[in-house]
Amino acid sequence: MASAVLRGVTLDCADPKALAGFYAELTGMRVSFSTEEFVALDGAPHCDLGFQRVDGYRAPQWPGQDVPQQFHLDFRVEDVDETERLALSLGAVRPDRQPGGDRWRVLLDPAGHPFCLSA
Repeated sequence: MASAVLRGVTLDCADPKALAGFYAELTGMRVSFSTEEFVALDGAPHCDLGFQRVDGYRAPQWPGQDVPQQFHLDFRVEDVDETERLALSLGAVRPDRQPGGDRWRVLLDPAGHPFCLSA
């Protein structure tokens, strides 16, 4: 039996409140804790998302690795095109490189972290 259950994932960023706002609008998650240094979104019954301020934060340079991505988030969605439009309207960017073909869509959040949308 497993002794640990994944509770959350925390992303480094320059502005935790702004990045939490982006993901709250994208996912429908709600802020459960907020300070100037850290914001948490409640993902019950799933994994929570946290955003922590890092002085001198440097955005990942996907797909290049001059500043590595370190990780990325994957989201299962009902309609990839509709969710992409929402994400773009909230400040995401669609990079030219799309390695998933029709299987998934790569976007970059406002802080530069790559994330994927798939049906």
